[in-house]
Amino acid sequence: MNINEKLILKKPELIDGLEVNELISNSPPLDTNSLYCNFLQCGHFADTSIVAKLDGDVVGFISGYLIPERPETLFIWQVAIDKQARGLGLATRMLLAILARPNNAQISFVETTITPDNQASWSLFRGLSKKLSCELTHDIWLDKQTHFRGEHESESLLRIGPFNISE
Repeated sequence: MNINEKLILKKPELIDGLEVNELISNSPPLDTNSLYCNFLQCGHFADTSIVAKLDGDVVGFISGYLIPERPETLFIWQVAIDKQARGLGLATRMLLAILARPNNAQISFVETTITPDNQASWSLFRGLSKKLSCELTHDIWLDKQTHFRGEHESESLLRIGPFNISE
């Protein structure tokens, strides 16, 4: 059985929080969060997040939430894939699995932020846009100087959609 056949994709649970925290810590250039934040993601945002497990261990995590003022928009906060599971198209599978959940049927847009040098994320979301046959737009959302006092690269806000996953 190959690795793709052994992967299990599911909603995260509180018990996954510590492993998620460790995965993110081991996945530069991702910004680390507090352990408590990862517990919240695995609990409060389980419907819009996902873990990938291999032999019981977390090897992938995507955190997302619905934007309160725009519940048709899923904001993807972080995507973390362990080294052993990279290059398998896992992140795309995980994103599509979130969108395919019946309780997420209202989602017609995906948004995320990406720094200019994060080529893996740019590739992931450009590919998602193609898979969903819809437009991808982007513009600076958080400016390096204005928002980060020069201590963090600017973040572009990407928007994919509209799409209808049920079609």
